[in-house]
Amino acid sequence: MRQVLIKKDLDELSSSAAELFVQIANASIADNDSFLVALAGGSTPRKCYEKLASEYRKAVEWDKVWFFFGDERNVPPDSEESNYKMANDALLRPLEISAGRVNRWITEIKSVDDAAQHYGNITLAIAFAAAGRGFDLMMLGLGADGHTASLFPHSPALNETKGLAVANWVEELGAFRFTVTFPVINQASNVILLASGEEKAKAIAAILEGKFDPEEYPAQNVKPVDGNVYWLIDEPAAGLLSTR
Repeated sequence: MRQVLIKKDLDELSSSAAELFVQIANASIADNDSFLVALAGGSTPRKCYEKLASEYRKAVEWDKVWFFFGDERNVPPDSEESNYKMANDALLRPLEISAGRVNRWITEIKSVDDAAQHYGNITLAIAFAAAGRGFDLMMLGLGADGHTASLFPHSPALNETKGLAVANWVEELGAFRFTVTFPVINQASNVILLASGEEKAKAIAAILEGKFDPEEYPAQNVKPVDGNVYWLIDEPAAGLLSTR
């Protein structure tokens, strides 16, 4: 099921995302006594994380939450560019989440392929096998070019169907990015896709109302097999949609 939820601005969007996070987390904990969530990087999710760590800190049994990451830059964990560092600063450290519940990409591994295989074949595979399910919630952002996680337009990982995680060469960045693959995303029970800002409007309109062309707009491939996807977007990002 797909829902498109348009909010006034980033603050309202972030509050709605935090409320939805809490709802999904509590339902999963009630059903499974645990909650598996993959966090997104980027500027838009940060405000949601800050709200979870402050306004909603007592709304979830945080000691039953297991944290993962959908993608990561090929940088050390203390780098200002690291998705892990952003989430740690905004959410994990303020909530005093134990390190054993945080499953980050081990970017210190010298080979990017080895780092990706470690995350896919060990971190994710073991977690999914132990839980008997995929992610309860996958949080994603959206780039102005239509990419999500680190699945960029025309990049090799778009067509990966077997591996859980890969090192994806992104030509326009001249760099590798670590990312889970669409099979992982689409096995999630719930996906929250956040988009804020006028610069995202063209991509949003193409993804939600345009022809299906996931090579050009990879986020069109976010289609949970048996789950829900919530597009949470603010008014500026929704500006080119024909129906609002």
